[in-house]
Amino acid sequence: MSKGEMHAIPRLCPITGEPLFVSELTSSKSGITIRGKFALPEEPELSNEQKEFLTVFLRARGVISTMEKELGISYPTVRNKIDALLEAMELDPFKADRRQEGRAEEKARILQELEDGKISASEAKDQLKKVGAK
Repeated sequence: MSKGEMHAIPRLCPITGEPLFVSELTSSKSGITIRGKFALPEEPELSNEQKEFLTVFLRARGVISTMEKELGISYPTVRNKIDALLEAMELDPFKADRRQEGRAEEKARILQELEDGKISASEAKDQLKKVGAK
């Protein structure tokens, strides 16, 4: 059976809602079967959209500007999607120093205002220069 023909492993019993386990493993090449009680791999439950986003993130090697171009979305949207992925995977981001973190949030706010049409490109440029100078 090829990978394309295989079904995803359900994690819960459709009758009781209890967790399931794998009880049999088979090699398609040798025909050998191993029976036992095997735990399902620990994987976060990601939506298809999150899986596709993660694929783009990896192919872009984490370069957000590349992701913006590939996905046709803004910097703040990329950051929001990364934050949602971190939450889904139950991961905490590395702690940047507070000053740097505040600058990144301020830049994201400015870019979002620009995208929303609340400020002009020249106003955004001026505000970004001020944030960089802090």
